[in-house]
Amino acid sequence: MTLSEALHSTKHILSTGGIEDANTEAELLLCHVLRTSKTQLYIERERSLTSAETKHLQQLVQRRLLHEPAAYILQDCEFYGIDFYVDYGTFIPRPETELLVEKAIEVAYHLPPSENQLTIADIGTGNGAIAISLALALPHAKIYATDISASALEVAEINCRRCGVDSRVELLQGNLLEPLPRRVDMIVANLPYIKNCELRDLSQGIIDFEPMLALAGGEDGLGKIRLLLAQIPSRIYPGGCLLLEIGQGQDKAVTSLINSYFPKANIELIPDLSGIYRLVKIIL
Repeated sequence: MTLSEALHSTKHILSTGGIEDANTEAELLLCHVLRTSKTQLYIERERSLTSAETKHLQQLVQRRLLHEPAAYILQDCEFYGIDFYVDYGTFIPRPETELLVEKAIEVAYHLPPSENQLTIADIGTGNGAIAISLALALPHAKIYATDISASALEVAEINCRRCGVDSRVELLQGNLLEPLPRRVDMIVANLPYIKNCELRDLSQGIIDFEPMLALAGGEDGLGKIRLLLAQIPSRIYPGGCLLLEIGQGQDKAVTSLINSYFPKANIELIPDLSGIYRLVKIIL
Protein backbone atom coordinates (compact mmCIF):
# COMPACT_ATOMS: atom_id res chain seq x y z
CA MET A 1 0.00 0.00 0.00
CA THR A 2 1.38 3.42 -0.97
CA LEU A 3 1.17 6.42 1.30
CA SER A 4 -1.40 7.99 -1.01
CA GLU A 5 -3.56 4.87 -0.86
CA ALA A 6 -3.23 4.65 2.91
CA LEU A 7 -4.29 8.27 3.32
CA HIS A 8 -7.31 7.86 1.06
CA SER A 9 -8.35 4.60 2.73
CA THR A 10 -7.98 6.01 6.25
CA LYS A 11 -10.03 9.10 5.38
CA HIS A 12 -12.80 6.91 3.97
CA ILE A 13 -12.88 4.54 6.96
CA LEU A 14 -12.96 7.38 9.49
CA SER A 15 -15.60 9.29 7.58
CA THR A 16 -17.78 6.19 7.21
CA GLY A 17 -17.33 5.57 10.94
CA GLY A 18 -18.80 8.96 11.78
CA ILE A 19 -15.56 10.69 12.74
CA GLU A 20 -15.75 14.44 12.14
CA ASP A 21 -12.97 16.10 10.15
CA ALA A 22 -11.79 12.71 8.89
CA ASN A 23 -9.28 14.29 6.50
CA THR A 24 -7.34 16.03 9.25
CA GLU A 25 -7.49 13.04 11.57
CA ALA A 26 -6.25 10.69 8.85
CA GLU A 27 -3.27 12.97 8.29
CA LEU A 28 -2.55 13.08 12.02
CA LEU A 29 -2.64 9.31 12.40
CA LEU A 30 -0.40 8.74 9.38
CA CYS A 31 2.08 11.39 10.50
CA HIS A 32 2.23 9.67 13.87
CA VAL A 33 2.75 6.18 12.43
CA LEU A 34 5.42 7.32 9.97
CA ARG A 35 6.95 9.90 12.33
CA THR A 36 6.90 12.46 9.58
CA SER A 37 5.35 15.84 8.80
CA LYS A 38 2.16 16.63 6.94
CA THR A 39 4.24 18.10 4.11
CA GLN A 40 6.17 14.85 3.70
CA LEU A 41 2.91 12.90 3.44
CA TYR A 42 2.23 14.60 0.14
CA ILE A 43 5.82 14.79 -1.09
CA GLU A 44 6.29 11.03 -0.66
CA ARG A 45 2.86 9.96 -1.92
CA GLU A 46 4.21 6.90 -3.76
CA ARG A 47 6.25 5.59 -0.84
CA SER A 48 5.16 2.11 0.25
CA LEU A 49 4.25 1.44 3.87
CA THR A 50 5.94 -1.49 5.55
CA SER A 51 3.78 -4.28 6.94
CA ALA A 52 4.55 -3.06 10.46
CA GLU A 53 3.47 0.51 9.59
CA THR A 54 0.29 -0.75 7.95
CA LYS A 55 -0.59 -2.84 11.03
CA HIS A 56 0.14 0.05 13.37
CA LEU A 57 -2.07 2.38 11.33
CA GLN A 58 -4.92 -0.14 11.34
CA GLN A 59 -4.67 -0.44 15.12
CA LEU A 60 -4.87 3.33 15.59
CA VAL A 61 -7.80 3.63 13.21
CA GLN A 62 -9.71 0.96 15.14
CA ARG A 63 -9.10 2.86 18.38
CA ARG A 64 -10.41 6.05 16.79
CA LEU A 65 -13.51 4.25 15.49
CA LEU A 66 -14.25 3.36 19.12
CA HIS A 67 -14.30 7.13 19.73
CA GLU A 68 -11.06 7.27 21.66
CA PRO A 69 -9.94 10.91 21.30
CA ALA A 70 -7.06 11.42 18.87
CA ALA A 71 -5.16 13.34 21.57
CA TYR A 72 -5.00 10.20 23.73
CA ILE A 73 -4.06 7.99 20.79
CA LEU A 74 -1.23 10.34 19.82
CA GLN A 75 -0.50 11.35 23.44
CA ASP A 76 -0.26 14.89 22.13
CA CYS A 77 -2.45 17.98 22.10
CA GLU A 78 -1.73 21.46 20.77
CA PHE A 79 -2.74 24.32 23.02
CA TYR A 80 -1.82 27.98 22.63
CA GLY A 81 0.67 27.02 19.91
CA ILE A 82 2.47 24.51 22.14
CA ASP A 83 2.47 20.71 21.91
CA PHE A 84 1.58 19.08 25.23
CA TYR A 85 1.72 15.48 26.38
CA VAL A 86 -1.64 14.08 27.52
CA ASP A 87 -2.85 10.73 28.80
CA TYR A 88 -6.03 9.25 30.28
CA GLY A 89 -5.36 10.88 33.66
CA THR A 90 -5.83 14.40 32.30
CA PHE A 91 -8.57 16.35 30.58
CA ILE A 92 -7.73 17.33 26.99
CA PRO A 93 -7.26 21.13 26.83
CA ARG A 94 -9.84 22.84 24.59
CA PRO A 95 -9.17 25.74 22.20
CA GLU A 96 -11.74 27.94 23.98
CA THR A 97 -9.55 27.89 27.10
CA GLU A 98 -6.86 29.77 25.18
CA LEU A 99 -8.96 32.89 25.86
CA LEU A 100 -8.25 32.40 29.57
CA VAL A 101 -4.51 32.42 28.87
CA GLU A 102 -4.76 35.50 26.62
CA LYS A 103 -6.65 37.50 29.23
CA ALA A 104 -4.36 36.38 32.05
CA ILE A 105 -1.34 37.62 30.09
CA GLU A 106 -3.10 40.91 29.36
CA VAL A 107 -3.97 41.40 33.04
CA ALA A 108 -0.46 40.44 34.15
CA TYR A 109 1.07 43.34 32.20
CA HIS A 110 -1.12 45.80 34.11
CA LEU A 111 -1.15 44.16 37.52
CA PRO A 112 1.60 45.44 39.84
CA PRO A 113 3.14 42.62 41.89
CA SER A 114 2.53 42.82 45.62
CA GLU A 115 6.14 41.85 46.25
CA ASN A 116 9.24 41.65 44.02
CA GLN A 117 7.77 39.09 41.61
CA LEU A 118 4.35 38.62 40.05
CA THR A 119 2.78 35.42 41.38
CA ILE A 120 0.03 33.47 39.63
CA ALA A 121 -1.84 30.35 40.69
CA ASP A 122 -3.40 27.98 38.14
CA ILE A 123 -6.03 25.93 39.94
CA GLY A 124 -6.94 22.49 38.63
CA THR A 125 -3.96 22.52 36.30
CA GLY A 126 -4.47 19.09 34.72
CA ASN A 127 -1.66 18.52 32.24
CA GLY A 128 -0.25 21.96 33.04
CA ALA A 129 -1.18 23.62 29.73
CA ILE A 130 -2.42 26.90 31.25
CA ALA A 131 0.38 27.25 33.80
CA ILE A 132 3.09 26.45 31.25
CA SER A 133 1.63 28.78 28.62
CA LEU A 134 1.67 31.58 31.20
CA ALA A 135 5.20 30.75 32.30
CA LEU A 136 6.47 30.92 28.72
CA ALA A 137 4.67 34.22 28.03
CA LEU A 138 5.60 35.79 31.39
CA PRO A 139 9.22 34.78 32.03
CA HIS A 140 9.52 36.91 35.18
CA ALA A 141 6.43 35.46 36.89
CA LYS A 142 6.28 32.68 39.46
CA ILE A 143 3.54 30.14 38.73
CA TYR A 144 1.92 27.78 41.23
CA ALA A 145 -0.13 24.97 39.69
CA THR A 146 -2.42 22.89 41.88
CA ASP A 147 -4.44 19.75 41.24
CA ILE A 148 -6.08 17.18 43.46
CA SER A 149 -5.02 14.38 41.11
CA ALA A 150 -1.51 12.93 41.55
CA SER A 151 -1.63 11.36 38.09
CA ALA A 152 -2.48 14.70 36.50
CA LEU A 153 0.47 16.33 38.24
CA GLU A 154 2.77 13.61 36.90
CA VAL A 155 1.70 14.58 33.39
CA ALA A 156 2.12 18.28 34.20
CA GLU A 157 5.64 17.58 35.43
CA ILE A 158 6.53 15.91 32.12
CA ASN A 159 5.25 18.96 30.25
CA CYS A 160 7.08 21.40 32.53
CA ARG A 161 10.36 19.64 31.82
CA ARG A 162 9.64 19.47 28.09
CA CYS A 163 8.99 23.21 27.95
CA GLY A 164 11.89 24.13 30.22
CA VAL A 165 9.79 25.87 32.88
CA ASP A 166 10.10 23.34 35.71
CA SER A 167 12.12 25.86 37.76
CA ARG A 168 9.32 28.48 37.62
CA VAL A 169 6.18 26.34 37.74
CA GLU A 170 5.72 24.77 41.16
CA LEU A 171 3.33 21.82 41.13
CA LEU A 172 1.26 21.29 44.27
CA GLN A 173 -1.17 18.51 45.10
CA GLY A 174 -4.29 19.37 47.02
CA ASN A 175 -7.83 20.71 46.93
CA LEU A 176 -8.04 23.95 44.96
CA LEU A 177 -6.21 26.75 46.85
CA GLU A 178 -5.36 24.76 49.96
CA PRO A 179 -1.80 23.75 48.94
CA LEU A 180 -0.69 27.30 48.05
CA PRO A 181 2.24 28.29 50.28
CA ARG A 182 1.50 32.02 50.08
CA ARG A 183 -0.85 34.66 48.75
CA VAL A 184 -0.69 35.37 45.02
CA ASP A 185 -1.45 38.31 42.74
CA MET A 186 -3.62 36.41 40.28
CA ILE A 187 -5.64 33.21 40.28
CA VAL A 188 -6.74 31.53 37.05
CA ALA A 189 -9.00 28.51 36.99
CA ASN A 190 -10.77 26.32 34.49
CA LEU A 191 -12.70 24.17 36.93
CA PRO A 192 -15.36 21.52 36.22
CA TYR A 193 -18.62 23.35 35.43
CA ILE A 194 -20.88 20.77 33.80
CA LYS A 195 -24.06 19.92 35.71
CA ASN A 196 -24.26 16.31 36.85
CA CYS A 197 -27.52 15.83 34.92
CA GLU A 198 -25.81 17.00 31.70
CA LEU A 199 -22.88 14.59 31.87
CA ARG A 200 -24.85 11.86 30.10
CA ASP A 201 -25.35 14.19 27.12
CA LEU A 202 -21.63 14.49 26.43
CA SER A 203 -20.09 12.77 23.43
CA GLN A 204 -19.11 9.12 23.71
CA GLY A 205 -15.43 9.98 23.43
CA ILE A 206 -15.64 12.24 26.48
CA ILE A 207 -17.79 9.88 28.56
CA ASP A 208 -15.70 6.79 27.84
CA PHE A 209 -12.21 8.26 28.03
CA GLU A 210 -11.87 11.63 29.78
CA PRO A 211 -11.70 11.87 33.60
CA MET A 212 -15.05 12.79 35.12
CA LEU A 213 -13.16 14.48 37.95
CA ALA A 214 -12.27 17.24 35.46
CA LEU A 215 -15.84 17.60 34.18
CA ALA A 216 -18.44 17.15 36.92
CA GLY A 217 -19.40 20.46 38.52
CA GLY A 218 -22.13 19.20 40.86
CA GLU A 219 -25.90 19.62 40.70
CA ASP A 220 -25.81 23.20 39.41
CA GLY A 221 -22.38 23.04 37.77
CA LEU A 222 -20.96 25.55 40.25
CA GLY A 223 -19.84 23.26 43.06
CA LYS A 224 -16.10 23.64 42.49
CA ILE A 225 -16.38 27.37 41.77
CA ARG A 226 -18.29 27.85 45.02
CA LEU A 227 -15.55 26.02 46.98
CA LEU A 228 -12.88 28.12 45.27
CA LEU A 229 -14.57 31.40 46.14
CA ALA A 230 -14.80 30.36 49.79
CA GLN A 231 -11.01 29.85 49.90
CA ILE A 232 -10.08 33.10 48.13
CA PRO A 233 -9.78 35.64 51.00
CA SER A 234 -6.62 34.19 52.54
CA ARG A 235 -4.99 33.25 49.24
CA ILE A 236 -4.93 36.44 47.16
CA TYR A 237 -3.56 39.92 47.78
CA PRO A 238 -6.01 42.85 47.99
CA GLY A 239 -6.46 44.26 44.51
CA GLY A 240 -5.58 40.88 43.00
CA CYS A 241 -7.35 39.34 40.03
CA LEU A 242 -9.35 36.14 39.67
CA LEU A 243 -10.07 34.80 36.18
CA LEU A 244 -12.62 31.99 35.83
CA GLU A 245 -13.72 30.04 32.78
CA ILE A 246 -17.45 29.31 32.89
CA GLY A 247 -19.94 27.31 30.87
CA GLN A 248 -22.42 28.65 28.34
CA GLY A 249 -25.35 30.32 30.07
CA GLN A 250 -23.74 30.39 33.52
CA ASP A 251 -22.84 34.10 33.50
CA LYS A 252 -25.78 35.34 35.61
CA ALA A 253 -25.54 32.53 38.16
CA VAL A 254 -21.77 32.93 38.54
CA THR A 255 -22.03 36.72 38.83
CA SER A 256 -24.65 36.37 41.56
CA LEU A 257 -22.50 33.83 43.36
CA ILE A 258 -19.42 36.08 43.24
CA ASN A 259 -21.44 39.04 44.54
CA SER A 260 -22.58 36.96 47.51
CA TYR A 261 -18.94 36.34 48.48
CA PHE A 262 -17.41 39.65 47.38
CA PRO A 263 -20.07 42.40 47.19
CA LYS A 264 -17.43 45.08 46.54
CA ALA A 265 -15.57 43.23 43.80
CA ASN A 266 -15.29 44.61 40.27
CA ILE A 267 -16.77 41.95 37.96
CA GLU A 268 -16.40 41.81 34.18
CA LEU A 269 -17.87 39.20 31.85
CA ILE A 270 -15.72 38.43 28.81
CA PRO A 271 -17.24 36.85 25.67
CA ASP A 272 -15.50 34.55 23.21
CA LEU A 273 -15.50 35.10 19.43
CA SER A 274 -19.02 33.64 19.22
CA GLY A 275 -20.34 36.17 21.73
CA ILE A 276 -20.74 33.57 24.48
CA TYR A 277 -19.66 34.72 27.92
CA ARG A 278 -16.69 32.43 28.53
CA LEU A 279 -14.72 34.19 31.27
CA VAL A 280 -15.35 36.13 34.45
CA LYS A 281 -12.71 38.63 35.52
CA ILE A 282 -12.89 39.68 39.18
CA ILE A 283 -10.76 42.38 40.75
CA LEU A 284 -10.87 41.90 44.52
